[in-house]
Amino acid sequence: MGSWQPLPDGLPSEVRHFVEQMRQLKDGTGLSLAALGARTAYSKSSWQRYLNAVQPPPRQAVAALCRVAGLAGADAERHVVRWELAVEAWPRPAPANPAGEYEDDPTVPWWDRPEEEPAPLPAPRAVGRLLLYAVLILLALLATAVGGAVAFG
Repeated sequence: MGSWQPLPDGLPSEVRHFVEQMRQLKDGTGLSLAALGARTAYSKSSWQRYLNAVQPPPRQAVAALCRVAGLAGADAERHVVRWELAVEAWPRPAPANPAGEYEDDPTVPWWDRPEEEPAPLPAPRAVGRLLLYAVLILLALLATAVGGAVAFG
């Protein structure tokens, strides 16, 4: 249970403390990472990333681990507060994209994320052709249903 790989050097103390607490909580459950993944909405590989400080976990993952560990109320809330402090201090990866952000930033809810540019609408001619095909398929299905009802009716 307690055979964790060492955390990276230079990790901020808030992150180190949070990950160590999460490791203890996970170890206290007696579950393997695969079993923890089966009891939560997060895979074994996700838990490996979270518990080795490769990636910050989403808040919901912290809540799920607390639930599996049998924590509730103030005890669970303490872990959420540690998560908030850790996420603020978590080292950002080298910019792979222009904004230098995580692809899936766990601190930003989906409703606050910038909207993607909508896909261009298809040409009116293509829409008309698609509608024609849909009507023809519908008529063929209707004819088959009526023919079956007459034949067996």
